[in-house]
Amino acid sequence: MQVGTFDNVFRRSTFESRLDALKALGGQAIQLHLDTVGLEVFPREVPAGVADRVRGATTARGITVTAVSGMFNMAHPDPGVRADGLGRLASLCAACARLGTRVIGVCTGSRNLASMWRPHPDNRSAEAWRDFRDTMAAALPHAERHGVTLAMEPEVNNVVDSGESARRIIDEMRSPNLGVCLDGANIFHAGQLPRMAAVLDDLFARVGDRIAFAHGKDLDRDGDAGHLAAGHGLLDWDRYLRHLDRVGYRGAVILHGLTEWQAPGCIRFVQGKLPSS
Repeated sequence: MQVGTFDNVFRRSTFESRLDALKALGGQAIQLHLDTVGLEVFPREVPAGVADRVRGATTARGITVTAVSGMFNMAHPDPGVRADGLGRLASLCAACARLGTRVIGVCTGSRNLASMWRPHPDNRSAEAWRDFRDTMAAALPHAERHGVTLAMEPEVNNVVDSGESARRIIDEMRSPNLGVCLDGANIFHAGQLPRMAAVLDDLFARVGDRIAFAHGKDLDRDGDAGHLAAGHGLLDWDRYLRHLDRVGYRGAVILHGLTEWQAPGCIRFVQGKLPSS
């Protein structure tokens, strides 16, 4: 496995200098956010020249583009918001090969109108699941056409909030182009932290065969978790990384939820925890 970060962890004037800062710390991979190359973070289109710049800069430095962010609220109650997101996602799928990645990170969404990352009591409703499911069903043909994997991230605040609900949508969609972005800090509902080992074990048992890539951050409580930089909280990193190794994951652990000044220590911490196999 490799260790990398979000590209926007490093505050620099150019995309290339961000990559140089990561490489200087021994980082080997990024999750790409297109605002770091002058576009919207989720643009309507990705110009060929911008995609070529990304691929050229990362290839020259030996840095892998593990995934590109393509986040929109797949469970938003307004069908117009979901349709706009689908149009942008279709364009991003078409640009992936030129960007140098085959994975798009997506958000399963929330009924919260202020933020797709915040909780809402209706996230567990049949209506929220229906809207999310229909959006994912419309998104996957674009991914399949371009050989792209859509990697959803189970998070306690979202419609897909556990390994169980992630497996449910995988089984409903029946598409090899639907995968999972795993983040061990995102899956602990209120009261579950004392059962960390069992919750992690269950997560990997349900979706360990569909991991597209992995995130790395920490937490200090369950429920609507307070997220911390890797190695600064309560996550059982040894268990999390052993599970990734056991299921044959050989990609990058992408760190986020950290500041630039924390990055050197966090990268060293996770590199030191990686299984030797």
